[in-house]
Amino acid sequence: MQRVQFVETVLRDANQSLMATRLPYAKFEPILETMDKAGYYAVECWGGATFDVCLRYLNEDPWERLRKIRAKMPNTKLQMLLRGQNILGYKHYPDDVVRKFVQHAVKNGIDIIRIFDALNDPDNLKVAVEETVKCGAIASGAISYTTSPVHTLENYVKLVKELAAMGCSTICIKDMAGIMGPKEAYDLVSAIKDAVDLPVDVHTHCTTGLAFMTLLKSVEAGADIIDTATPPFSGGTSQASTDTLAYALRQLGYQVDLDDAVLKKVADFFKPVRDGYVADGTLMPKSMATDTQCLTYQVPGGMLSNLLSQLKTMNALDRLDEALAETPRVRKDLGYPPLVTPTSQMVGVQAVTNVLQGERYKKVSSEVRAYCRGEYGRTPAPIDPEVQKQILGDEKPLTGRYADTLEPAFEKTKAQLGDTARSDEDVLSYIAFPQLAEKFFADRQAAEENVVKYTIEEM
Repeated sequence: MQRVQFVETVLRDANQSLMATRLPYAKFEPILETMDKAGYYAVECWGGATFDVCLRYLNEDPWERLRKIRAKMPNTKLQMLLRGQNILGYKHYPDDVVRKFVQHAVKNGIDIIRIFDALNDPDNLKVAVEETVKCGAIASGAISYTTSPVHTLENYVKLVKELAAMGCSTICIKDMAGIMGPKEAYDLVSAIKDAVDLPVDVHTHCTTGLAFMTLLKSVEAGADIIDTATPPFSGGTSQASTDTLAYALRQLGYQVDLDDAVLKKVADFFKPVRDGYVADGTLMPKSMATDTQCLTYQVPGGMLSNLLSQLKTMNALDRLDEALAETPRVRKDLGYPPLVTPTSQMVGVQAVTNVLQGERYKKVSSEVRAYCRGEYGRTPAPIDPEVQKQILGDEKPLTGRYADTLEPAFEKTKAQLGDTARSDEDVLSYIAFPQLAEKFFADRQAAEENVVKYTIEEM
C-alpha cells in the first residue's frame, strides 16, 4: 500500500498566502502540543516571509519564535523555506552568511530546509544545500514550477539530477501560483521518480482551483509527500485542506498515518482564529476566491495583491487589465523567470511602470537593473538583447556567479554591531534586514529598561 505523508502549512505558507503572515506566536501557541501528536511528516513554520514580518509588524524575534515552537513540538520535524543565496531577503548574500544562517537555523530547531531559487539556477542553491547536509538536516531541493517554452520536462529533470548530486534528500515541486494542472503534475512527478530515487513532495496553491486534482494525480504518479493546510486556513490562495485529502486518499486505498481526532482539534482551534482575522479585515474575501486568470497571466496571489496595491497608490486601478497583459510580455523579455519572490515583484513592478509611463522600460528599478547585470543568476532563457541594452547601456553583464564577487560579511558585521547584537542570530537578523533589526533591537532594549524601572519603583 502506497503511503502518503503530509506537510502542514498553517504556521507559515497558509497564513502567509491568505493574510500576509500576520499570525503572531501567541495566537497559535495553545495548539502546538496538540499538533505535535497529529502524525504530520513535517510542520512548515519558518522562513519565507515569517522572518521579515516578525521584525517588521509583529515585534517578535524570529529566532526566539522558532525556539519556542521547537520546545512545544519535540516529536515533529520542523521545516523552513530558504531562498538559496537570497536566504530570506531580496538580494544575494556572501557564502559565509548563507552558511552561518543555515547553521543557526538548524541549531535553533529546523529539521528540513526547503531550498529554492527564483531562477532555478543551481549555482544559487549549492552552498545552502551543502551546508544543510553538513549540519545534519534534510535538504529538500525545490523546483520553482512555471511554464514557458524553456521550462520543459527535460530541463526540470536535468535540474532534479543536479539537486540529487548536490546532496538533496528530497525533491519538492514548488508550484507557487497554483498553475500546475493534474496532467502536468502526473507527467512531472513520473519523470522525476524515473530519474532519481528520492521522495517527491508536491506543493501547490488553490488559487486557480486545480490543487485537489493536481495533488491526487501527483499521488497517483508516486508523490510521497503533499503540502496541505488545516481546513480553516485552506483554499483560496492557500493550500488544499489537510483533512479533506486525508479522507479522500484513505478512501482511494492509500496509507495515511494522520490522527483524525487530532486533526479535528487543530481545525476547531483555528476556526475562531480565522474568523477574528476575517472580522478585522486582515483576511480578505478576495484571498479565498478561485481566480483562473492566473492560468493566463501566471500571477501568484501575493503578486496580484502587490499589483493592486501599487495601482491603488497611483490612483490607477482602472489600468489593472493592462498591467496584467503586460506582465507576461515583461517576463518573456527578462528570460522567462518563474514568478516567485523576488522575481515576481520585479516583473510585476516593471509591468505596472511600463503601463503607467506609456513607454516600455523608460524607467526601471535598481533590482531589474541588477537582474539584467546577472546579479540574480542565470536566467532560464536569454534576456532580450535590445531590452538588456536599453537598461544597461554599455555596461557588460556578469559572466560568473555573483556571490563569488561578494566579500565575506558575517564577522565584519558582528564587529561593527558590537554590543548591539547579543548573539550571532542578532547579527544574521541585521544582515538580512538592517533597518528592521535596528528598530527591533532598540525597542527590545527600551522594553527591558521599562521593566527594570517599574520593578525598582515597586520595591
